[in-house]
Amino acid sequence: MTHELRFHRRAAGGVAAVLAAAGLVAGGIVGSTPAVASTTHTPASLVEKLTGPDSPNNTYGRWNVKATDLGIMWDNGAGQVLSAFGDTFGDAWVGPGGGALGAGDANWRSNVLLRSTDTTLADGMDYSSAVTASDGRAREIIPGVHNEAAGEVTKIPTAGISIGSRQYLSYMSVKHWGDPGQWDTNYARLAYSDDNGTTWTTTGTPTWNNPSLTDHFQMQAFARNGGYLYVFGTPSGRGGSAYVARVAEASVLTQSAYQYWNGSSWVASESSAAAIVSAPVSELSVRYDAYTGKWLMMYLQGEDIILRTASSPTGPWSSAQVVVSSADYPGLYGGFMHPWSANGTIYFTMSQWDPYNVYLMKVQLNTSAQIVKPNLVGDPSFERSALTSAGTGGSWACSANCGIDTGHWGYSGDNNAFARYNSGWQDVHQTVPVTANTSYRLTGWVRTSANSDNGFFGVRDTAGAVISEAHFTSVGSWTRFTVDFASGSRTAVIVYGGVWTDHGDIWVQLDDVSLAAS
Repeated sequence: MTHELRFHRRAAGGVAAVLAAAGLVAGGIVGSTPAVASTTHTPASLVEKLTGPDSPNNTYGRWNVKATDLGIMWDNGAGQVLSAFGDTFGDAWVGPGGGALGAGDANWRSNVLLRSTDTTLADGMDYSSAVTASDGRAREIIPGVHNEAAGEVTKIPTAGISIGSRQYLSYMSVKHWGDPGQWDTNYARLAYSDDNGTTWTTTGTPTWNNPSLTDHFQMQAFARNGGYLYVFGTPSGRGGSAYVARVAEASVLTQSAYQYWNGSSWVASESSAAAIVSAPVSELSVRYDAYTGKWLMMYLQGEDIILRTASSPTGPWSSAQVVVSSADYPGLYGGFMHPWSANGTIYFTMSQWDPYNVYLMKVQLNTSAQIVKPNLVGDPSFERSALTSAGTGGSWACSANCGIDTGHWGYSGDNNAFARYNSGWQDVHQTVPVTANTSYRLTGWVRTSANSDNGFFGVRDTAGAVISEAHFTSVGSWTRFTVDFASGSRTAVIVYGGVWTDHGDIWVQLDDVSLAAS
């Protein structure tokens, strides 16, 4: 989406006991009661950057996808996950944000589609193919007009699902980008494809027109259950409530077959639809989850990505649990769940306005659909710039020369930590409370100067003895390192990333650190 993102902050309930023990904050609200500026901890962990420069998928080099957002995912019914992305840019994109262009070919596409067969999501999500033009670059699947004077700026996908071998996509026609978090749409419409997303039909398909800018189904989310397709909707912009409709799977293309929940029953009139979740709700993702036996709803509430649960698609929906805080990932949006999430591990895509690309995230639920095994690291992305002399209570500290890089350096967002000098040991570290006799996994993203020859990422005890660590030399681009360990009798460990700098001016950068029970 090509618009700047700023929101009033809100906080929501989470894994309060565990995080409080770690000196971190878990806020709490019921419904959509406003709260103070978000200081809530992020329990989710960043797995991988999916798109753009520095992404292992190399979407820029392979398909000219240098900058994009959303990443709405669904199972195509034939062993693939399809991912629909929003406004996408090529060579001329310079950032920050969508539509920030320099010289060269912008190659602006309103939407693109990538495909994946990757079933091992713990180490990321590989894309195997894209819908491309004859030049090999990813092309629009639903062409946008790209001319506000002509009545349309772009066409943005909002939901996807397969029924049988047919793919369905919902998209919105954007008429005007307004103030941050506000935009007007002409309509929402269904498209369908019978060739795995290569070509799409939009003629004569269900359409939700929006002449008064009050229609409840301009942005949609799909979920199948019991022979019905459930369509969750919100108005254009980020200030509306959520509504739900349903249609028999055999009648998806018949608009008169849709029924709308009015608070007590299913009715034919869309104007009778009643809100199932109060504002603000946007960028919905909904699924029935077999592991928890509940419906899961993930979306952007204010500035944070949150999760609600229910026993029925009509609700009542639970109070919110914060999944990702904007204090850790500024300018975040989305929160689209991966259809192959299982056994309580929920993978989802998150967009950031800067660097205007998409990340794979994960969060763990128990059978009651409560967030468990959170990331215990405070300021995991260094966006809070929490650097103190102690390195406790969710802050970082330095051994010798280190600091926070700011301004478009990070793997995610703007910031990352660094350590640099020309002699001796340099590191950034944080003391993290843990539970005794528990297995943990530490992950983080590292890159170094070309002359780096003796770096380490790992955990040590509070007396300084190494528990477990990964060794690295020269790391040319952002690379993920993983360290597994058992806490033993310890109730705190020190997480660190550092380098010996005895052979010239050497530096290491660290970002998106996670420490969670495995």
